[in-house]
Amino acid sequence: MEYKDYYKVLGVKKDASTDEIRKAYRKLARKYHPDVNPNNKTAEERFKEINEANEVLTDPDKRQKYDTLGANWQQYQQAGGDPGGFDWSRWSSAAQGGPQMHTEYVDLNDLFGGAEGYSDFFRQMFGGASMGGSARYKPGNVPGRDYEQPVQVTLEEAYRGTKRLMQSERRRLEITIPAGVDNGSRVRVAGEGEPGRGNAKAGDLYLMVQVTEHPRYQRKGADLYVRQGVDLYTLMLGGEVAVDTLKGRISLRIPAETPQGCEFRLRGQGMPLLKEPTKFGDLYVKVEAILPTKLSEDEIKLFKQLAAVRQSE
Repeated sequence: MEYKDYYKVLGVKKDASTDEIRKAYRKLARKYHPDVNPNNKTAEERFKEINEANEVLTDPDKRQKYDTLGANWQQYQQAGGDPGGFDWSRWSSAAQGGPQMHTEYVDLNDLFGGAEGYSDFFRQMFGGASMGGSARYKPGNVPGRDYEQPVQVTLEEAYRGTKRLMQSERRRLEITIPAGVDNGSRVRVAGEGEPGRGNAKAGDLYLMVQVTEHPRYQRKGADLYVRQGVDLYTLMLGGEVAVDTLKGRISLRIPAETPQGCEFRLRGQGMPLLKEPTKFGDLYVKVEAILPTKLSEDEIKLFKQLAAVRQSE
């Protein structure tokens, strides 16, 4: 009889808490769930093994009995015994004087699509021996899978936060999308995924955020970048120019003789931080000269005079 290392099955330490065991179980159960792996016998067997390990290690009585067996099993092997010749009679729940396990008859075919029930190891320990291997056992609870739903928001919505109406399997939801979301951000709605089986929790619903491109601003993390046209005279002589931000219009001071392509940093005028919405990135304003057109005769004369002055220097 092969010994089942249930801790190894779930990838947890032997002193793991019940919460740690359940967390590991939920993760593995979602990965190997038959609905996720149709017609995959390997995944099906792995799924059964995971459920079996979870049922033993999350039940205090079963876990205590299993841990005691494990210590005796190791001593038996170290003494040179054949694992197949281990005396199971003292560990079987059906043995005389042994603790009796309540068995609920549930057809595992309904859950596993034709798969057999628990392993012989489980049956020997927890009651299968006296039933000639014909008993069908209650499977472990199966958590529901998570659902993912893409959702598009504008940059303005990402800046201020917004809401979306969604229809889950059970009800209509109004979901808040927080300020600061970016491409790839996930908004979790607990318990609105696939319903769990038995007493297991339902999965979660995740909104996968996509922020649409903006015609004016470019975004890099929490910072925004924008090109701002400034007339030639302001660039040469200095002055102020109005800049539109997502907070509103502000005035940007342009020093005299500002070169084409110069970039100004406006602190706190970028996007809010997702986890710290009171903090903001910066806005980088790159100025581009707007050259005058349709010059008057007087303007042409003045430009010629300016050119002559520059050439004489």
